[in-house]
Amino acid sequence: MMMNKVFHGTTIIGFSVGDKLAIGGDGQVTLGEEIFKAGAKKVRKIDGYDVLVGFAGAAADGLTLLDRFEEKLSEYSGNVQRSVVELAKDWRMDRYLRRLEAMLVVISRTGNYVLSGNGDVIEPDDGICAIGSGGGYALAAARALLMASDSQKCPADIVKISLEIASGICIFTNSNITILTI
Repeated sequence: MMMNKVFHGTTIIGFSVGDKLAIGGDGQVTLGEEIFKAGAKKVRKIDGYDVLVGFAGAAADGLTLLDRFEEKLSEYSGNVQRSVVELAKDWRMDRYLRRLEAMLVVISRTGNYVLSGNGDVIEPDDGICAIGSGGGYALAAARALLMASDSQKCPADIVKISLEIASGICIFTNSNITILTI
């Protein structure tokens, strides 16, 4: 008998302050009720562009979306906003892409975006993008840290602390954290 197991997990958070960009993600992949992998890398720096991306959801689907986004960046000469919008249009219209079960976070100096499988492009008011099973926890932690901070903390520090907090709450998030900065 074949069991229908579903991959869960991942917390991705990223944002920018001035010229400083940071994105981070945990490494846990779960299959059903089991931890399947602890050290997955779900965040990437796109070569040739000052853009950081991360995905949550099915790994193959997330990687497919990353590839498509990179193609759009190349096609639109590094225009992040245009690339995000065009990918979202394709995602909504293309029968193959519509079946992908993943979300993307895109962090750049020109804007921070969350892309959903419904074709949504969301540019958060505060610029903090968080997705995945622990995304809400990481988002709340980042907002609290930014509000309580007497001194300016760098985005990488906020991302790291937020992911550590999320990993202590969300069972689908671990403390094997990868952080990328520009």
